[in-house]
Amino acid sequence: MKKQFSIGAALAAVALGATGAALGQSESKSKAAAAPLAVVEALQMPAWVERGGASTPLVPGMELRDRDQLKTGANSRLLLRMADGSLVKLGEKGSLGLDGMRLRGDSVFEAALKVAQGAFRFTTQAAAKFRGKREVSISIATVTAGIRGTDLWGKSAPDREIVCLIEGRIEVTPPGENPIGMDQPLSFYIRDKGQSRPLAPVPMEQLKEWAAETEPQPGQGISKRGGKFRITASGLAYGQAQTLYDDLRRAGYPAEIIPARLKDKRVYNVRLSNFETRQDAESVAGKLKEDASFGQHEYRVGS
Repeated sequence: MKKQFSIGAALAAVALGATGAALGQSESKSKAAAAPLAVVEALQMPAWVERGGASTPLVPGMELRDRDQLKTGANSRLLLRMADGSLVKLGEKGSLGLDGMRLRGDSVFEAALKVAQGAFRFTTQAAAKFRGKREVSISIATVTAGIRGTDLWGKSAPDREIVCLIEGRIEVTPPGENPIGMDQPLSFYIRDKGQSRPLAPVPMEQLKEWAAETEPQPGQGISKRGGKFRITASGLAYGQAQTLYDDLRRAGYPAEIIPARLKDKRVYNVRLSNFETRQDAESVAGKLKEDASFGQHEYRVGS
């Protein structure tokens, strides 16, 4: 009976818009009068948000809140659009905290972005329609960068923090040191084993290598709003469906349970949706088949 109730709850969640994408959509409708502070523009699965002690898979279109903690898995990417139109990218095995986010009455967007782990990129959009100002700081482990309109890349690794200025101007403040102004495009700062190194120009090949760590990889599991392709595990009994659904969501995949009929028998399908291309869906299906937790199921890719 408990499993039946669990399935019923999951199906009700789908119908009411409480799972994955529907969660983001329902939040969006309820706050139509106010622009979201941050929204998931695209992702390369798996990725999830930790909020209020619970972990939920991220989906395109989901609105994010202040104090959300975002995480990405192996070979994952995440693309956010902030209220001021700027773009935030997070590379694989990353951890990003959203803190102090608000849009003040004087049209100033405030945020403190905290990169605890992984590669990160912040890019302002010249063509964005935001008419206010921004007061955004980015902490990369122990190093804080205060920014104005700019484009920067950074990374927090176990033994070093890197901040690379691509365009604009930033001020980097290492712990216990005076702020370091950076106004030369294509220059970078490194704090290595607790010691700041002199600023230096970044070779173009190095910049390309770093940038690739945060760029979505076509055909490797990209999910966007309106993506037409999906992965389905079909014809499951309710216990199988519930177990697969729970396991996928814990792993950062926004699974849904869909009731179906096979002849005169009630069955359940478990589905992942919104993949940009067939290759993106096939890439994730292949990874699931190779995973010991998911490989016992058959996965069909379709549109």
